[in-house]
Amino acid sequence: MVGRGRTAFEDGISADEDWKTQLTKACRLLEVVGTLQSQDGYYTAVIEVCFGAIERSIEAYALAMTNDTLQDFQDHQFSYERAHQIGLFERETAEAMKDLYSENRTESYYGGGRPTEEQAEAMTDLAGAVHQFAVSQIREGGVCLCD
Repeated sequence: MVGRGRTAFEDGISADEDWKTQLTKACRLLEVVGTLQSQDGYYTAVIEVCFGAIERSIEAYALAMTNDTLQDFQDHQFSYERAHQIGLFERETAEAMKDLYSENRTESYYGGGRPTEEQAEAMTDLAGAVHQFAVSQIREGGVCLCD
């Protein structure tokens, strides 16, 4: 990076291959979720970070198992569509995930909604489950930081 001094990358984020980068980003985001939850009351942040972890996990799987590139994932909802197209999610699951994402965006950003503790906990469980499932489907192991 020219003109920005010495580059310091985040610990734990793999720089080897794009899929490993996305997977380890998901791991780190899940770690942040745990930190936020231990502080109580950051429900909006927990939910947003969970969506980020879910999307990075899907991207990691797609990049590891197909010829997709990071440039293919410029739209949040594309991740969920792609998860179905490549066999990671059933169609119903992909549609439900897209709907959940859209509802959260609409309510959180434009509807004045106030997330609850229960919603934050449910999203944490969902993000963890999607991440673990994606990790278990990637042929190359030993990359996930969550173990």
